[in-house]
Amino acid sequence: MFDSNYRTTNKTAWQGRIDSQTDFDAFRWHQWVKNIDLNKMDLEPFTGKLGFAFIGFCCDEGVKRNKGRTGAARGPRSIRKELANLPCRFSQEVKLFDAGNIFCENITLEESQALLSQAIDKILSLNLFPIVLGGGHEVAFGHYNGIRKHFSNNNAKPNIGIINFDAHFDLRPYPNGGTSGTMFRQIADICNDENLNYSYFALGIQKHRNTVNLFKTADELGAKYIVAKDIVDSDIWRLLDKLDDFIKLQDHIYITICTDVFSSAYAPGVSATQPLGLDPERVLKFLKYIFKSNKVISFDIAEVSPRFDQDNTTSNLASVLIFTVIETLCRINNLALLD
Repeated sequence: MFDSNYRTTNKTAWQGRIDSQTDFDAFRWHQWVKNIDLNKMDLEPFTGKLGFAFIGFCCDEGVKRNKGRTGAARGPRSIRKELANLPCRFSQEVKLFDAGNIFCENITLEESQALLSQAIDKILSLNLFPIVLGGGHEVAFGHYNGIRKHFSNNNAKPNIGIINFDAHFDLRPYPNGGTSGTMFRQIADICNDENLNYSYFALGIQKHRNTVNLFKTADELGAKYIVAKDIVDSDIWRLLDKLDDFIKLQDHIYITICTDVFSSAYAPGVSATQPLGLDPERVLKFLKYIFKSNKVISFDIAEVSPRFDQDNTTSNLASVLIFTVIETLCRINNLALLD
């Protein structure tokens, strides 16, 4: 199925403190996660109550093309290291799987995105919830295409909404190929070509990071957005009403987070730092609210760049966001151990 640019995860990626070898209440994620190889043809669909599959996208070729600071290709390993010691606050009926990594080595960005698309389709077909660890935000193009492919198998015109936490629209033109700043325009073009609904909502947009043309493009495409200043200053319930209006129109929702949406005080290790970015606590409230819609079917986090991080602050933040995703879904499914 995949070439040498797909590899299972090295066992050393999941190591950490062990408080008990037998008491599940003392377990940490590294004791519970199991590797799976998506190349195996005999993989059976997950039949348990709730299963998650991590997959890394070890690529920042899109960041390079976008003239950004490269380094996010090493993000997946750094994030896994922070995930390893998180506590298992869920029932043993919840399963964690590591589906390996997609690499962009001696192949094009487009080829690596196509590999990710295949992997996402396979993970969804296994009845697992994909959690993709970036990598540059070009991860979103491959991720979306995998979701679209999967749901197109059963529905000729899947209705997929994208919610993007990001300082940038990522709606730039792409005459010379895609980058980490073009994905949602590429997706808009696919939707137009295939007569699909283009449903895109960006939260955390920075006025000083987007040209007037990009704001006009967003409006022309019918994209919804909330600028960072309004998230900081406005009443959260008014903003949640805007989200509600968007969520109601979707059958499925894909959430993507570019870590440059956060203030550099919380996320220094990104391709483009934001001194006036968002507070993670507010983003967590939005995340929990969106997940309670029961429409979220996939999640990724992008632009974690260990090369520029300080004391693993950004990787640690990514792990907290992923922890919140899993714990929220466990609560929704009555599989959480504690309130």
